[in-house]
Amino acid sequence: MPGPTELLILLVIFALVFGTKKLRGMGGDLGSAIKSFKSALKDDDKQDESNKGNDESEK
Repeated sequence: MPGPTELLILLVIFALVFGTKKLRGMGGDLGSAIKSFKSALKDDDKQDESNKGNDESEK
């Protein structure tokens, strides 16, 4: 597991290679992707619960 010094060096290298604007954009894209993934999981759980209730009422 890299320590804080190694992480700082990697961050500086990424900033030099990609540039700060591109890193900021990639971070925003990653955040929105995670947010939509979590909301899709919640929606799927709600569907499973509603389907479970319908299955039990049919019996």
